[in-house]
Amino acid sequence: MKKELKKIIKKDLFRYGGGYISKNIFYPQVRYFINFRKLQYYIKNNKKIFIIIYKFKLRFFSHKYHFQIGINAKIGEGFYIGHFGRIIINENVSIGKNCNIATGVTIGQESRGKKVGTPKIGNEVWIGTNAVIVGHIKIGNNVLIAPNSYVNFDVENNSIVIGNPAKVIHNEEATKFYINNKV
Repeated sequence: MKKELKKIIKKDLFRYGGGYISKNIFYPQVRYFINFRKLQYYIKNNKKIFIIIYKFKLRFFSHKYHFQIGINAKIGEGFYIGHFGRIIINENVSIGKNCNIATGVTIGQESRGKKVGTPKIGNEVWIGTNAVIVGHIKIGNNVLIAPNSYVNFDVENNSIVIGNPAKVIHNEEATKFYINNKV
């Protein structure tokens, strides 16, 4: 592995345990995401044999752990999946640094209407269990999206989004105590 790949994997691992070598390396979500990072690295560097190997491994982990994250998704360093279980992220989604995602989250594409496209999610965003985020929208930095929320509109920085239909509450400390071990 090259330095660039090791560096980003270390930052992801830091989020799980506060150290660069995590005892949580055998957690399903960690195993999945290490392979996800490796596949993206080898695609970027056009290493065909490694692409085949890691696509196969990622497909295996995807079926085993119920993660469906598009290999072209742009996901910043320090990404944290709280628990393994169904998570769906469209391959055109962009997610910033130090983001947390819980079980049952769907971040997807809207195929018709005014918001055709996929979300762009900022830094330090916490997304709760069973939240759904769809459409060509922008989620700002320091945003907490509460469990079971449906978000299909832009959300400003420093906000809490709650409910279905969702409402936004401005809060300068929206993710304080929710996002730990930031990189």
